[in-house]
This record gives sequence, structure tokens and C-alpha cells, in this order.
Amino acid sequence: MRIIPSAVALALLALLPGSAVVALSQPVATAATAAHQRLLPLQGGRNFRDLGGYATADGRHVKWGLLYRSGSMHGLTAADYAELQRRGLRVVCDLRDTRERAAEPVDWPAQGAPLVLSDDYLLDTRDFLPAGAMKDWTATAAQAAMTASYPKMLVQFRSQYRRMFAELLTGHAPLAFNCSAGKDRTGIAAALLLTALGVPRATVIDDYLLTNRYLDAAKLLASPAQADTPWAHLPPSVAAALAAADRRYIEAALAVLDRHPGGATGWLRDEMGLSAADIARLRTAYLD
Repeated sequence: MRIIPSAVALALLALLPGSAVVALSQPVATAATAAHQRLLPLQGGRNFRDLGGYATADGRHVKWGLLYRSGSMHGLTAADYAELQRRGLRVVCDLRDTRERAAEPVDWPAQGAPLVLSDDYLLDTRDFLPAGAMKDWTATAAQAAMTASYPKMLVQFRSQYRRMFAELLTGHAPLAFNCSAGKDRTGIAAALLLTALGVPRATVIDDYLLTNRYLDAAKLLASPAQADTPWAHLPPSVAAALAAADRRYIEAALAVLDRHPGGATGWLRDEMGLSAADIARLRTAYLD
């Protein structure tokens, strides 16, 4: 999703750290141990994180080094590719649309490159935006539009999320999934995956909110996918609302699961094709 203008970079960087949506509960802040890092030490990574270490409701933990979430990988350096090869990265589920991938291509090395899975489509960003003229938009209207967009993404990206689970069930890991910022499409994918693994809801939401800490807004604003966008005219508060990882956004998607017959388990079965046996296989493979 291309939503942040370079003209509001300084304002956005000033707004996000102090906003109400970045508050995190203590478990996430201390989840990474000395032996593991939540944010991968990559020179050109964008919000590239390991989902390992999170505790499940039954006392197990997500294995480190198998499940990764990220923004665009366009900025990865030769050293970064070598690091990901060392980690054994096997599959990348790239959720970006055709234009995003063209604007920020990823030049994987010929040797040791992961299998990259993507779909050709054009993201309709109007689903993320307030109604009416841009000059009349407010932060509140932007937040409402973003909140309304998240349940729609469960439908629009259903086949891509199903493909991610299918890859994991086949044992094709380490696996990473990404969009442009690593916030919206990726945030929902991570929430679905952690939910399937039995991670409690509070931790799922905290992981989503970590984007406010780990997404480098300055680099995002300078990226090719953000060039020549109309967003320079937005008030900084509106741009910040569109760019932030606000708990209301992810909660709107998770509420769809809760309302489904059988709750999240029923939704994962009916929409992702995950049987009870599949869930058990995922937990055996990706939990300690």
C-alpha cells in the first residue's frame, strides 16, 4: 500500500513514537533473548522480523528462525542475501501487487535464492482512504477507513494466505511473507499464522504493533514505490493515521474470525482450509 508522502516524513517520524497506538505490553518488548533477535540484523531490511519466541496458550513457543514477516525486500544488500541464505530461507510469499513489485524489484542471487510466490493484481488503494475530497480528510476519517479496510483484506488476499499455509504444511520453511511496508497485508498474515499456532490474542496484537517501532519511516518515504504520489498534500496527522499500525485495524480483522461459527478455529477451517489435523501438524512443526 503506497500511502505516505515524503513531504510529511519529519512530521510522521515525530508523531508515531509518541502516539497512543505504539504502546506495547512488556512481554513483546522482552521477547527476544540474547541468542535471538526480533528484528533481523539486515543492512537493507524493511521491518524484517522473526516470529519466533512467542508463547502459546499451552506453554509452548514459536520456533526461532522458521517464520519471518517483512516489508519490501528491495533494499537487501549482498550481505543481506548471504545472511538469509545462511538462515536457509526457502520460500518468500510476496503479497505486493504488480506495480509494487515493478517499482521495487528484488534481485535475488542466482545461487541459493528462495522460491518467490506472488500474484499479478492491482491493489485498489481507495479501500484504505476516507470518502470525499482530500482537503476534507481528518485523522479520524483516515482511521475509520483503515479499520474498515482490514476485514476486506481477509477476502481479497484469501488465496494468498491459503497458499502461505499450504507451503508451511508441506514443510517449506524457513518462510517469509511480505508486502511493501510489512504492516497491513503482512500484519494480517502474521495474525492468522500466530492464531493458528495458538498464540494468545494479546500477543498477536502486540506483534502487529511492533511495526510502529521497527518500520523505518524515512527509508519507506524515500523508496521508489512512494515516488510521485499525491500524498504530499495530506495533513501530517492524516498521513500518520494511514501509516500507523493501530490496534483497531488488526482487531477489525480478528473480529471477523471471532464472529465466524466456531470462532477462529472455524474460520481457519472454512476460509484457510485448515483441519484440526492441519493445525496439529503446524504446531508440531513450528512450536517448541
